[in-house]
Amino acid sequence: MNSTGTPIPMHADAEQSIGRGNNTYTLGPMQAGPACCDPQPLIQVDNFSLHYGTKPALANVTLNIYRGCITALIGPSGCGKTSFLSSINRLTDLIPGCRIAGRIRIDGTDIHDPARNVQALRRQIGMVFQKPTPFPLSIHRNIELPLHEHGITRRAETEAIIEQALQDVGLWDEVHDRLGASALSLSGGQQQRLCIARALALNPQILLMDEPCSALDPIASGVVEDLISRLRGRYTIVIVTHNLAQARRIANYAAFFWVKEHAGRLVEFGHCRQIFESPAHELTAAYVNGARG
Repeated sequence: MNSTGTPIPMHADAEQSIGRGNNTYTLGPMQAGPACCDPQPLIQVDNFSLHYGTKPALANVTLNIYRGCITALIGPSGCGKTSFLSSINRLTDLIPGCRIAGRIRIDGTDIHDPARNVQALRRQIGMVFQKPTPFPLSIHRNIELPLHEHGITRRAETEAIIEQALQDVGLWDEVHDRLGASALSLSGGQQQRLCIARALALNPQILLMDEPCSALDPIASGVVEDLISRLRGRYTIVIVTHNLAQARRIANYAAFFWVKEHAGRLVEFGHCRQIFESPAHELTAAYVNGARG
């Protein structure tokens, strides 16, 4: 219970152990997020494993990702964070030899159901990569192209969406008089915000972000970080970051991954404050305090 006597909701698999013997990893308790975060599961991951050929990348990952919240995936390089992120919108389907076990559900529907329309799934789930990836086209065309690909072709509608997306990421005032200029002429931070605008233009339910600030200078990184914080509540955001201070500043929840027996495993998952101030597992404590990783 919390200080008001209200029971704190626990993750269904809070006591599930990972590993064997003296190296058991225990998932941390789940706590409700702040008022802006609706603690209702949107993405439900059940005993999910991923292999690239014979090489395991993830093993037995189980957690819930909550609607309207920012969830940070933390852990050392090579522990499966990006593989997990890419599994949510099935980008891993594009990798030869990739195979999965377990289940990922969004709003109760299995994303690997044979009847699932993958294009519709990816419209529902936006993706922003580590390095800015603008198309070598105009600023305007960068957002217009995916709209056309998804059947949004009426000029008045596309123009309104483009303006709103650029407004949402704080770019409109900076580029509204040069929308015909190449997107490659923008600064790195502007290019990353354009990529976020391109993802938002399709009105996704979920936004996946793979280290979106790692290739940016500190000022541009701060702008993007502020933008991500402003999107809280409107979108369910899952972000991979190696910047623990950033995770602590912007995320409602954190999931800590580690490599054990050659596969990435979830060690602990909980509210950010709990993960950073009172982690349940000694390995989590060592990592967030800089002693491991």
